Amino acid sequence: GKLGRYPPWPGKIVNPPKDLKKPRGKKCFFVKFFGTEDHAWIKVEQLKPYHPHKEEMIKINKGKRFQQAVDAVEEFLRKTKGKDQASSHNSTEEKNRRNSSEERGKQSAGEEKRKASLSEGKVKKGTGEGKKRVSSVSSERGSKSPLKRAQDLSPRKRGRPPKDEKDLTIPESSTVKRVMTGTVAGFKWPPSVSEPVKDSDPHFHHFLLSQTEKPAVCYQAITKKLKVCEEETGSTSIQAADSTAVNGSITPTDKKIGFLGLGLMGSGIVSNLLKMGHTVTVWNRTAEKCDLFIQEGARLGRTPAEVVSTCDITFACVSDPKAAKDLVLGPSGVLQGIRPGKCYVDMSTVDADTVTELAQVIVSRGGRFLEAPVSGNQQLSNDGMLVILAAGDRGLYEDCSSCFQAMGKTSFFLGEVGNAAKMMLIVNMVQGSFMATIAEGLTLAQVTGQSQQTLLDILNQGQLASIFLDQKCQNILQGNFKPDFYLKYIQKDLRLAIALGDSVNHPTPMAAAANEVYKRAKALDQSDNDMSAVYRAYIH
Repeated sequence: GKLGRYPPWPGKIVNPPKDLKKPRGKKCFFVKFFGTEDHAWIKVEQLKPYHPHKEEMIKINKGKRFQQAVDAVEEFLRKTKGKDQASSHNSTEEKNRRNSSEERGKQSAGEEKRKASLSEGKVKKGTGEGKKRVSSVSSERGSKSPLKRAQDLSPRKRGRPPKDEKDLTIPESSTVKRVMTGTVAGFKWPPSVSEPVKDSDPHFHHFLLSQTEKPAVCYQAITKKLKVCEEETGSTSIQAADSTAVNGSITPTDKKIGFLGLGLMGSGIVSNLLKMGHTVTVWNRTAEKCDLFIQEGARLGRTPAEVVSTCDITFACVSDPKAAKDLVLGPSGVLQGIRPGKCYVDMSTVDADTVTELAQVIVSRGGRFLEAPVSGNQQLSNDGMLVILAAGDRGLYEDCSSCFQAMGKTSFFLGEVGNAAKMMLIVNMVQGSFMATIAEGLTLAQVTGQSQQTLLDILNQGQLASIFLDQKCQNILQGNFKPDFYLKYIQKDLRLAIALGDSVNHPTPMAAAANEVYKRAKALDQSDNDMSAVYRAYIH
């Protein structure tokens, strides 16, 4: 790759799939990167042995992802050593593993998705941290001389499953366990942006609000290349976009990307944009938050206006309507950098009036505008598993294709500006109200002498069982209120959702009651804790 841009990364040489031709030109090997499960053909001169360069590599890289990659290398080396001592059992174990892998591949999409979510933090997922998985087909084919095989076999784009195995799902644990004895552990420079992968991820879905005469709730699932699928869908389509299925890799757009706002959500989004090979310029109100991303390859913008003027598409993700307006209309703001053709995508969760006003001023200067608030939390942002709700300029939505794939598992296009803001507020209203109800139940159990853990166990066995319920209850029981979604922001969303109800004379008594509890939690100094700290509003 471009040695000045990317830090070294640990990987191992593996057997390429049977139909993969070796690229022409210089000698190269097929390498799998630890911690990401990415694969690529890497030139020999870009490979260095792991142990002699380990310390140097660790000095260059400080990130959490890199540390997890190093941990994966060490674990692999330990397992390889163990396999060498028990090599006589290899063929039997390989057969058993293949059989069990095929059996697991037949599990329902919903079950696989649940497993993937619960396994966060163990082994890093494929190219998109969990929404994507690259099949380890090379290890299935088994050869004791991987280097020789690498020279014989032929080009297939990195990460795309072979045609005859496109439906195969290989659980993450088997990816590491089934690595060949005799593979070479080392590290390499990740491939440069100038060598993009042509595939889009077939398991990332867009949902377009139907523009036909059918009801407005009807969506059409379309793939990244915006080819409409035959099946028209509602919620079932979301499951078709199952995060655990084998995927293709994505081609990063060649447009220059700007990003304003590096909070809980923005930080994970930028990390994934960079990881997928996008060129990103960042700005944050407190500049020190930019440092980590500069180390990861981002460029630094001095003001929002400068970022917008130097980039093709600028994203923003800030806290509330006031911050969103100040960012656009304030001194050295977004508006000063807008000229015809410039694109602005606001990912903040705000009210429809605010986003409509911002769209009008951007468009009045010849700019293009898309609102794209996201449903998720810090963990999902880091994992590239956000759900994106977009509305506004349809062409701009399509231009953001590779960016949305990098940061999310699903995106919805909802029509005209304001629709995404309204939908996002309704989603967060439901989530905020549910969180308050969970807290109310846990505290009522406590004061009536019931076990809170038993209550959670019962709920987890019933129809309310969900990752959200389980994680929030576990955190409460452990007294862990580290923010995944700030309490002050869910209260802001409840307030804006209630105002949305007011504007159309629609009653929102549940949200109004929940809002009062969150306001009490804020008075108890819980604003900067996770939304689950609403629990503390119920403690007598």
